Amino acid sequence: MSYVNMIRMFVRVYELGSMSAAARDQRTSPAVASGRISELEKHLGVRLFNRTTRKLQPTENGRLFYEGALNILQAISDAEAAVADATKNPRGVLFVGAPLGVGRRFLAPFVPDFKALYPLIDLRLRLSDRIIDVTAEGLDVVLHLGRLEDSALKMRVIAECPRVLCAAPDYVARRGMPADGAALVRDRHDCLNLRFPGAKEFQWVLQTPNGHEKYDISGPFESDDGDVLTQWALAGHGVVMKPLFEVAPHLRDGTLIPVAEATPPLPVSLSLLTPHRRLRDPKVRLFSDFIAARCKAALDQLTEGF
Repeated sequence: MSYVNMIRMFVRVYELGSMSAAARDQRTSPAVASGRISELEKHLGVRLFNRTTRKLQPTENGRLFYEGALNILQAISDAEAAVADATKNPRGVLFVGAPLGVGRRFLAPFVPDFKALYPLIDLRLRLSDRIIDVTAEGLDVVLHLGRLEDSALKMRVIAECPRVLCAAPDYVARRGMPADGAALVRDRHDCLNLRFPGAKEFQWVLQTPNGHEKYDISGPFESDDGDVLTQWALAGHGVVMKPLFEVAPHLRDGTLIPVAEATPPLPVSLSLLTPHRRLRDPKVRLFSDFIAARCKAALDQLTEGF
């Protein structure tokens, strides 16, 4: 059994806290994962995890070994990167994450083109509108829409994306045209929320003559899929806050119209996030350069005329 594979499995079990989750992450069975951990413990002569019915807890020896294990895997990655740079023949697997709508628009269409340019690099997409834990998910690159809160990540801004509040014309005909954020709250407009388990109480932060203000909006519908919110808005079920690029076609054809224009939402950044330790990997650099250029061109095309 490869010592490197044992170490790699240990790191994923440590980060995910679950043998089965680590097995899925490494595309193997829980039995194989457990066997690798047992072999590693036998080799080291110490117990690395305390096993409970709910979760694996690292022992003190496990916590000590984790930092060294990361250094070992990083040294291997650096050596592979040096060889790839020398041969100009990058290879391996890239794990890439993004929100659902962003991934559908700016990743999925371009992955085949990247693969055609670099046939020895395979890509695995992880798309979700939930908050992505880059470390726990084992991701190399994340296409992120929002602000960077994790200082352990390197941020490369692709573009600033304006957002818009909008609704279907028949919704406005029924409920009236809200002039601003205060009207949304005062008149109890149905606001369509992007929510997911563990999310904080949701507020819309809008730009006003007095600066940025938070509005406690509410509504009967919420979802953890942003495209579902767009479909509800198109069906006349309420007001939605969306990046302009997502709703620009609907604004052009009139199936959605801007509302509360006196208090527009704050723009968000479309960025690439990368763990610092992955920056030297040529696969990461190649993909980041490629997807940044494609994203910028696609954004310009989607929002042309606004």
